[in-house]
Amino acid sequence: MRILRSSDAPALAAAYVRNREYLSPWEPVRPEEYYTEAWQASDIANRLVAVKSGEGYPLGLFADDTLVGRFNVAGIVRGPFQSAGLGYWVDTSYAGRGLASAAVQLIVETARDELRLHRIEASTLLHNAGSQRVLLKAGFRQIGMAPRYLQIAGEWQDHNLYQVVLHD
Repeated sequence: MRILRSSDAPALAAAYVRNREYLSPWEPVRPEEYYTEAWQASDIANRLVAVKSGEGYPLGLFADDTLVGRFNVAGIVRGPFQSAGLGYWVDTSYAGRGLASAAVQLIVETARDELRLHRIEASTLLHNAGSQRVLLKAGFRQIGMAPRYLQIAGEWQDHNLYQVVLHD
């Protein structure tokens, strides 16, 4: 796992194309352009600006040269909050192998030890048991439920809210 590079746009676009149907119940409705190298290159460029400012980290999970997962530590707020949000997915061909759990655990450790964050938050659809298991294994705890929290698959859907506190 590493920070995405501009040169990863073709691999990221290919991963989204390969996983389009698999990810569709869990993500917003995407425009057709989203699945192109040009869109992904632009998105990576924008996210790399956030890396430079310390506000986010777009991470790719790779098996050899194939991108098999995406993890985003985003919306980092410093000051008294010291918090960030986490989003992720793993390629359908690699799901269920513990890769997401290992990656999220590594992100938690890095956020605590290197980024010196106090807290990470994440949310899941109510019926996304797999993602909930990943978060719980990494030390997240459910802190509530937000009605109509995000527009996913074209509908405003309820989400369970999770957090992990990294420092006492």
